[in-house]
Order: sequence, then structure tokens, then C-alpha cells
Amino acid sequence: MLTKADDYPIHQTPEPIAYSGTDRNFYDRYFFNGYQRDGDLFFAAAMGIYPHLNVMDAAFCIIANGKQYNLHASKTLHMERLDTRVGPIEIEVIEPLNILRIAVNDPDHGIHADLIFNARFPAIEEPRFIRRVGSITAMDYTRLTQNGTYEGYFEVAGERCEVGRDNWWGTRDRSWGIRSIGLRDPQANPYGGTPQFFWLWSPLNFEDSATFYHLNADASGEPWNTRGRLISEAVDEELTDVSSELTYLSGTRYAQDATIAMTRSNGQRLKLTLTPQKNFYMRGLGYTHPEWGHGLYHGELASGFEVYELDDIDPADPAYFHIQAICAVELDADGQVSTGKGVLEQFVIGAYEPYGFKDLLDVAP
Repeated sequence: MLTKADDYPIHQTPEPIAYSGTDRNFYDRYFFNGYQRDGDLFFAAAMGIYPHLNVMDAAFCIIANGKQYNLHASKTLHMERLDTRVGPIEIEVIEPLNILRIAVNDPDHGIHADLIFNARFPAIEEPRFIRRVGSITAMDYTRLTQNGTYEGYFEVAGERCEVGRDNWWGTRDRSWGIRSIGLRDPQANPYGGTPQFFWLWSPLNFEDSATFYHLNADASGEPWNTRGRLISEAVDEELTDVSSELTYLSGTRYAQDATIAMTRSNGQRLKLTLTPQKNFYMRGLGYTHPEWGHGLYHGELASGFEVYELDDIDPADPAYFHIQAICAVELDADGQVSTGKGVLEQFVIGAYEPYGFKDLLDVAP
């Protein structure tokens, strides 16, 4: 089947672009977050394309007034991946790897936005994520991550917020490859065991630079994918001796505070101290959502809306384990201290020996 993409010189196989190999779990995804440098407002957006499920879905979320507003949308893809509008939500690539646009128009629920992402620094390619569980390839994907500024506006509950590049930072990512999407396989994996996943992801913005850190680790604490990166107009450097240390809030799987340490090629040691200020719940973007999970089929076109009262969320509820904590950050580079802001994404299920998690869903004492 030919689609619009076939007129661009981007083919990777002898097949038309509509076919992405043979794995039904192939996906292609956009993610954005944005936050005030000085303030509490936050937004996030995501869009997923699932060629073999013939589904495209999207979400847009805003934190304001003690609430998290979540707009969901899904459509039948009709194998046309370049039509990146799903009902009220649209992602537009204005200048690849530099400028992108998020547009939202949902008068039924009072959600509107027109936001331009402008890159602060070049996008970085993260190490390829490959994870096998017995005979099953649970993950095989690549991601790019890029920090930037935003300009434009969003509107929620009758209130409009002007977004200016001088006071709004954030991060976008793009990932593509294989991970579990749509309905779960009804046949159990004989080597599956008890689910276990430890994930930290922390892109941070500073006045003249940005840092990146992520960690995937097994139950013993052994990393299977991790990296640290420092980037500015003058530097783009892979860092070594990368590590993190978290203290958990009692009764949760949320970090009370965190430190990240990394070493530059010249031997300079960087220490990042993160102080969480507010949680964004990734369920609003479809992660682990029972109705709006990634790739689930809703027919030709459907949308949904929900509001979380942030003070009412139970942190011991596994539905809300996956978060991005919005953090104030201090960077100490051998005594030279600067301040910034960013997120510490956390998704911890199952055992993790370094922090005393022993069971699937237990919480910190």
C-alpha cells in the first residue's frame, strides 16, 4: 500500500513505508513537556503511531490550579503516517530536529493550545534499548532527546496562559522501535516471572547548558542501559562514571530527593541535586491507562477527557507509579554552582534491591 511518505527518499527496506517489518509491536512516538522556569504550570503532549495495529493516538495534559487536565484522542491510521492530526490534537514538524508545533482545539472541554518548541541545543541519540525476557524481545528501540524553549499559549478552564521563550523550558523526545502496545498477549511468557522494571530519565535545563541522564536497571541494581550527557553551544560530551542516589518518600515509589553524579573527559566531577516540587502523572498520556493505553483501538475517531485532583491521588496506587517529578536543580561542577529546572521521570515496578523493594507493588517504609 502506497502512502504520502513513499514520495520521500526515506525507505529503509524494499517494502512501502506503510510496512514496518513484521513485529505487531512496532511504534513511532512523539513526546513533549514544558514548564515555567519560575512557576508551577506544566504541560505535556504525546502522539503514538502504530503501523501494524493501524492506530494513531495522542494526548495533551496541563497542570494548573491543583488539577491535571488530560485530553485523549485516537483514530484509525489508515496506514497514513504523515497525517499527524488525531481529532483535536496535532503535531507539526516545522523544521526537523529544531522547531515543532503542538496544536490543540477542543472547545467541548475548554482545552486549546498553540505551542512552538524551539531547540536550545542539538538532539542527542540515546543508546539503543534492547531487553529480552526469555525468548521474547520486550524492547528494541531508539530515542532522541532534545531540550528547548516554548512560545505560544494554552487555555484551560477558561484561563489563558501566554507562553514565552524567556520563561518556558522543556524537553521533547522521539522514539521508535518495538515495545508492548495495544492489547496484552493472552499467552503467558513461561520465562516472564514477576514483572520488574526500574527506570529513571532526567533531562535538565540550565541557563547556558543542559544535562541528560537515564537508567534502566535489573532487580539487583545492575544497569542494562544508562548514560550521562552534557551539552551546550560549546560542548557536546558523553560523561562517564554515571550514577544516581535516591531517597524515597515513605509509603510511595516517589523520590523525596535525588543526586546524579557524572564525570567529564577532563576529570571534572558534576553533581546534580534534584528537589521534586510537583508530580505529573504519566497515566494522563496513556501510560498504563486501562482505556486510553497506547495503541488500543477506539474505532474511526474517538476522544476522552478526565481531570485528576492532585491532592486526592493515592501514591500507593500502582496506577500512579509512573511520574515525572518537576524538580528544582543545583549543578555543582567542582565548586562552581548553577541552578536550573527539569524533570525526574520514575517508573519502578517489581523488586529493586538497592532501595529495598522486594515485591511487585510494595512501597518505601
